[in-house]
Amino acid sequence: MAQSSQATGGLASIPALLQRNATLYAEKSAYREKEFGIWQTWTWAETEKEIEALALGLINLGVNEGDFVAIIGRNRPYFYFAMVAAQSVGAVPVPVYNDSAAEEMEYILGHCGARFAIVEDQEQVDKIIEIQEHLHQFEHMIYIDPRGMRKYDHHALHEYSHVQNQGRAAYDEFITDLKERREKLTYDSTCVMLYTSGTTGRPKGVVLSNRNVIESAKNASEFDNLTSEEEILSYLPMAWVGDFIFSVGQAYWCGFCVNCPESADTMMTDLREIGPTYFFAPPRVFETQLTNVMIRMEDAGNFKRKTFHKYMEHAKKVGGDILDGKPVSGADRLKYAIGNALVYGPLKDTLGLGRVRVGYTAGEAIGPEIFEFYRSLGINLKQLYGQTEATVFITVQPDGEVRADTVGVPAPDVEIKIDDSGEIFYRSPGVFVEYYNNPDSTASTKDAEGWVATGDAGFFEEKSGHLRIIDRAKDVGKMADGSMFAPKFVENKLKFYPDILEAVLFGNGKDKCVAFINIDLTAVGNWAERNNVAYASYQELAGHPKVLDTIQEHVETVNKSVAEDPMLSGCQIHRFLVLHKELDADDGEMTRTRKVRRVVVADKFKDLVDGLYDGSTSVDTTTEVTYEDGRKGSISATLELRDAAVVSTAAKVAAE
Repeated sequence: MAQSSQATGGLASIPALLQRNATLYAEKSAYREKEFGIWQTWTWAETEKEIEALALGLINLGVNEGDFVAIIGRNRPYFYFAMVAAQSVGAVPVPVYNDSAAEEMEYILGHCGARFAIVEDQEQVDKIIEIQEHLHQFEHMIYIDPRGMRKYDHHALHEYSHVQNQGRAAYDEFITDLKERREKLTYDSTCVMLYTSGTTGRPKGVVLSNRNVIESAKNASEFDNLTSEEEILSYLPMAWVGDFIFSVGQAYWCGFCVNCPESADTMMTDLREIGPTYFFAPPRVFETQLTNVMIRMEDAGNFKRKTFHKYMEHAKKVGGDILDGKPVSGADRLKYAIGNALVYGPLKDTLGLGRVRVGYTAGEAIGPEIFEFYRSLGINLKQLYGQTEATVFITVQPDGEVRADTVGVPAPDVEIKIDDSGEIFYRSPGVFVEYYNNPDSTASTKDAEGWVATGDAGFFEEKSGHLRIIDRAKDVGKMADGSMFAPKFVENKLKFYPDILEAVLFGNGKDKCVAFINIDLTAVGNWAERNNVAYASYQELAGHPKVLDTIQEHVETVNKSVAEDPMLSGCQIHRFLVLHKELDADDGEMTRTRKVRRVVVADKFKDLVDGLYDGSTSVDTTTEVTYEDGRKGSISATLELRDAAVVSTAAKVAAE
């Protein structure tokens, strides 16, 4: 695929877009952050000055072109400033998940050879000090929050505001250097390096160029008609490509405002206050919001609960059609309008989604029932299919063609092909440059013509031209009888229920499927309080007979739904258990982006998988866990293993 070396409009880098925005949108808000309950605001002109001061300070500190600068903290304007300042001096920002354990940080900082790190507070400083002796190239650390930092050795430890002040003081000395470095940046210069989540092994450093980021941001912004008037809430990890493209790529291309919440705990309150017009969240966020809605409805009075269910039933019937501009009768429209006044409008405002013009979910598949719930409210929620290696966008859903069972059509300038095994390949201006220091993985993922193997299995629908994803290619298999095994399809149906947080299906090569289930402590704990059920721990609640009965009902309902799909009816769950602990990234069972590491889970809980297959009714098990402070411990439990009713395919065919 031929790629133009010519930058769009002569804007060859994110720092070049910053210079444009500081002139074109000088007095418009670029960033907001809530601190001590008050929203602080920076205009584009002020943002440019903040970034310039930091960039001069970085040059003063000895940052060279080509250096890697680790960025570790929650979403704050200062970190977005830091990423663009690093780019401005010709360095490469490397965002790192701020909840990473010290050894995870050690791998990433060691792998890229970071000489500098910009971190949030004492917690992150301590993590890096703990691993610093293994990072032979590491030199300087900059921190934002000075609390608790007074007695540290500050020879190589610097306060963020001091670095900026030193930059301002050295303006005459270094401004020429800064301008020269900035003007040297081209479309082929590295914009950022983002590490993969590492579901199957060590994370890989994905090198993205300015071309990758700017072309992807431009195409996606034009596709959804984004303007400088959009408001977004940036709360997802900065180390994730989704946040980078929305909060940096598109924000700088369009010139819209990036809002940062005060903390993870206040995110939902801050979301309601900002009322974003453009919103992105992985399925887990939408699942959690829906769980909270259902919990509140259970606690509501009889009249309110009945009103909610009556109008939600109607919204389910016509809401999606009204949103897509399809024909709907006048009576149905009137009833929907009443429902909007009584239920949908107030609910959207409560969720903070009342102003959303375009909403996206991605990262993993969302359950169709959850997806349709939001669209029925009149929220223009769409799915996109993407990867870090694609700079996010592979497919998108055009307005009016949004469906729960597809991920849309190829994004602008993206080509897609599917090989004989069903694996999806793509190429586009967003295709990554390389995996850093890993030529073998680069070659096995991206061929000489620029085609990238996604590792996902899918097919194009003939009529609509939309892509349907079946599952991860490595996860799709066959049951012993040759029928298809696609775990995600079943797991998403289970996760629609508010009291199920996570599900892991097993069955590849077996004669039947079995499942692990994690309960949602918030939802099930609420049920326990309402029913005066005493419990002392997650483990105790997870093993309660009434909880197990409820989960069994969910499993059997899902089995009926799965049985209706002839291709996947073999994936019904024959036996299940409710795990005695939540799957956790700190225990290696999930990635930092909350994707299940199936191989790790299957290996770690082998005794439980074996018990489900050998017919055991209970299993005694002991599991190692990691506490928040990094200490290791173990928990023991006796788990009840249950059978679930399945729908005989033969009986179903006979009934039809």
